[in-house]
Amino acid sequence: MKKIIFCFAFLVSIMAHTQSTDFVALSQQLLEAARHNQPSKDIQERLAKVSLNTLNATLDTDDKRKAFWINIYNAYVQIILTEAPERFENRGAFFSDTKIQLVQRELSLDDIEHGIIRGSQSKYALGFLPKWFVDELERKLRVRERDGRVHFALNCGAKSCPPIPILDAEQLDAQLDEASRRYLQASTRYDAAEHKAYVTALFSWFRGDFGNLSGVREYLRRYEAIPSEANPSLSFNDYDWTLDLGNYVDL
Repeated sequence: MKKIIFCFAFLVSIMAHTQSTDFVALSQQLLEAARHNQPSKDIQERLAKVSLNTLNATLDTDDKRKAFWINIYNAYVQIILTEAPERFENRGAFFSDTKIQLVQRELSLDDIEHGIIRGSQSKYALGFLPKWFVDELERKLRVRERDGRVHFALNCGAKSCPPIPILDAEQLDAQLDEASRRYLQASTRYDAAEHKAYVTALFSWFRGDFGNLSGVREYLRRYEAIPSEANPSLSFNDYDWTLDLGNYVDL
């Protein structure tokens, strides 16, 4: 009888400890470690071992999902490329083939970005087509409603990428607004004489995430990258893929 009581108490203790884990805070710690070039193997091991059901139960809002997975994505890009910058020479393979141990699975950066953060969208359809085949992990962990602002907080290691914020679920809306405002104002050039705006290529690659080209203009007006009354034609800037690590921002 004592053994049964002990085992039950032990299991309750483990469940309480697991359920009390703040995984968004853990993702912040991983990104902070990457930012300051500190060891993070213990955090990586915890994230690798957590069960799908536990993470799904804990990340129970889109704000938590976005904050957690954007922090995770940005952290692993920095960690992997700091250790092996030559991987960036073949960018297609880097994003699709690099395997990260998470949730007792191996996930690629593409799995995280397009499957989870973008809510099961095809990588190649400009944001207009969902993925056809979605596994259980993606269905449970993906963001439910697409949010174009995530593109201005994701950093893939290139010079033209937005700088890296460390996101908090409780402040996420304000943080994504500020990240969008800073990046769009820095990357946009508006020519009133030409009635044209020169904008980031992210708007072209993921235009469906922004509500097509009319939505792109609305983003530019909302974040004051163009005048509020402007309705310009759009020209997409070339993306500078030069490797550029350590580009962080405090929001």
